[in-house]
Amino acid sequence: MTLPEDWFTEIHEQAGCAFSLRVRERLHVEQTPFQKIEIYDTSDWGRLMVIDGYVMLSSRDNFLYHEMMSHPMLYCHPAPRRVAIIGGGDCGTLREVLRHAEIEQVTQVDIDERVTRLSEIHFPELCEANDDPRARLLFDDGIRWIANAPEAGLDLIIVDSTDPVGPGEGLFTESFYRDCLRALGEDGILVQQSESPIVDREILLGMREAMRAAGFANLHTLFFPQPVYPSGWWSATAARRAGGFEDFREHDVENKPFETRYYNAAIHRAAMATPAFFQRETGQG
Repeated sequence: MTLPEDWFTEIHEQAGCAFSLRVRERLHVEQTPFQKIEIYDTSDWGRLMVIDGYVMLSSRDNFLYHEMMSHPMLYCHPAPRRVAIIGGGDCGTLREVLRHAEIEQVTQVDIDERVTRLSEIHFPELCEANDDPRARLLFDDGIRWIANAPEAGLDLIIVDSTDPVGPGEGLFTESFYRDCLRALGEDGILVQQSESPIVDREILLGMREAMRAAGFANLHTLFFPQPVYPSGWWSATAARRAGGFEDFREHDVENKPFETRYYNAAIHRAAMATPAFFQRETGQG
């Protein structure tokens, strides 16, 4: 089948499905030392970023991902102060983390500076916090950075990565998770995007197995919609050495001094609920 030239289509061969967006024009394309980045202007979804042929984000729905990668675990931690974001070059997660006034420092480590520089041009709304004095933007290997991070120096690690191919492959391994565990304080939490629970089941289950093997005692996968990603249903998996995920600072959520478009206390509770099939496969309550 010949695909129309005015549509961008991402084909998920393994799952036998595809997702398309109507495009007006391709605004930018370049091959960096790490990956191919394309920026499109779409007819209905705003700007679109594509890396190595895979949709990374659109202007229209990225708030779902960025809010759910940041706020649930920030509010699960009793007093988050020091945060590391591994990946996240579009800076949307950074922006959400820095909405929390109690955060003292966020270090974002993305291997490809061009993702950030192109986001500043084409997605400036995501980069509003880049000049915040609490933000430190590093363009380096996140795996190496975590391996060299001070012991127990972080409260939250957010792995805002691409799929487990290319530069992102090493972020899904037991050795990386072991380094994350060492870098986290006693109440520390690791949270990582964990693909679609429908079409990427093996990746998700493999991540959980590797996190447990690395020494994380408690895991919880949360779920949220994400229309531009395969299946339209996405997940993030959180891990900590002690303590569960049942409790969160609900009063703080209900009285937060900033607005969110998706996340609130009710969404937090709903996202932490476990579908029956996932409960059977993992034992997650």
